[in-house]
Amino acid sequence: MRIRTVVALTGALALSLATGCAQGGAAGSSADTVTYWLWDANQQPAYQACAKDFERENPGLTVKITQLGWDDYWTKLTAGFIAGTQPDVFTDHIQKFGQFADLKVLEPLDDLGIDDSTYQPGLAANWMGQDGHRYGAPKDWDTVALFYNRKLTTAAGLTAAQLNDLSWNPKDGGTFEKAIAHLTVDKNGKRGDEAGFDKNNVKVYGLATNGGGDGDGQTQWSTFAASAGWTYTNEKRWGTEYQYDSKTFQSVIKWYFGLAKKGYMVPFTDYNSQSNQANTQIASGKAATAFDGAWMISSYAGFKNLDMATAVTPAGPTGKRATMMNGLADSITKDAHNMAGAKKWVAYLASAKCQQTVGSYGIVFPATPDGTKAAVAAYEKKGIDVSAFTRPVAGEKAGGKEFATFSYPITNYAADVYALMHPAMQDIFGNGRSVTSLDRTNSQINLILDQ
Repeated sequence: MRIRTVVALTGALALSLATGCAQGGAAGSSADTVTYWLWDANQQPAYQACAKDFERENPGLTVKITQLGWDDYWTKLTAGFIAGTQPDVFTDHIQKFGQFADLKVLEPLDDLGIDDSTYQPGLAANWMGQDGHRYGAPKDWDTVALFYNRKLTTAAGLTAAQLNDLSWNPKDGGTFEKAIAHLTVDKNGKRGDEAGFDKNNVKVYGLATNGGGDGDGQTQWSTFAASAGWTYTNEKRWGTEYQYDSKTFQSVIKWYFGLAKKGYMVPFTDYNSQSNQANTQIASGKAATAFDGAWMISSYAGFKNLDMATAVTPAGPTGKRATMMNGLADSITKDAHNMAGAKKWVAYLASAKCQQTVGSYGIVFPATPDGTKAAVAAYEKKGIDVSAFTRPVAGEKAGGKEFATFSYPITNYAADVYALMHPAMQDIFGNGRSVTSLDRTNSQINLILDQ
């Protein structure tokens, strides 16, 4: 599940719809075909298996699945809405649906009878629009954990137990910063916490980077900001004010990007969203650890000649370990050519049977608890321990004494928030601009939300 926001074309969609360029009716499907788009190639075999079962139970209906890469996916979907060539059903992202629903290109799913209690906590409720209608059927979920190269952590004398018991604070970084510093090694073999460490000539960084994090920081700073008690907006869903001007948030950001200034984290100049993300830095031996999401489990586990493991996120000033818990859903386009077939297919995708089938592939955590169990069993069969991702969810359900999960910010104007926060966070990380510059950015965002 990718988390980068690619929403620039949504404005073009709005303009085109407003000027009457949209054409009704989906192309590429017929009365006996349901067209379905997804972006993750790794998940396609699992959904092909669901489609095969669905077709067996619904004689005369055929599901045509199309997989597109993340960037092409949103570009072509947006263009499809304009040209009338959109699919009947597509995998939707939580940051997209609000604007899609507002543009009235999504079909309400109220008649599918989705029961929130059937799925992991919060997943179903997140897909309710401000108008009270449901626009997504829960599909899967993910959390974030700390991937680490066991050879490098062992060489540094850090055990799995220690890595699962780290804590941090914005003043001195706590045991987390000490661990990251100790894992950092310069060209002369000096560690980051040793006298004579050369921060300008680092051979192995303690922590990889996934860039500035835009407005959500899912695999960058979100775990720290949330464990410090900060929230994106003034409401859990559909907030009317962002809080990037919070002193707590800005102190977290200053400390987090300060890790790069100290030489402990890969600098922004080395980051590239296309060719040098955190997982690539780990694979090349450039970094010892990386925060990344559950959708990357198979990628990290597949690195040749690397023994990878995972640890839970460090505890913050609130005393809790925090991780974003994001979930995708399946949505139906308003002008679906085969609306009846699309609703049957989405209902099947959200069913216990399909979710357990998907879970059995060990690629993603399905939204239902039984689907999740099937996925955990499949990962175990592959020899992959995924407890660092499942413990926060289980812990939250048990009362949340140790773990706290939180969602992506769900508001209107997600495209505008991204357009403002993307350069703002890069400017702070890459150019050293003051975190107080977020005061102005936050005011601009809240002015847009107030329209």
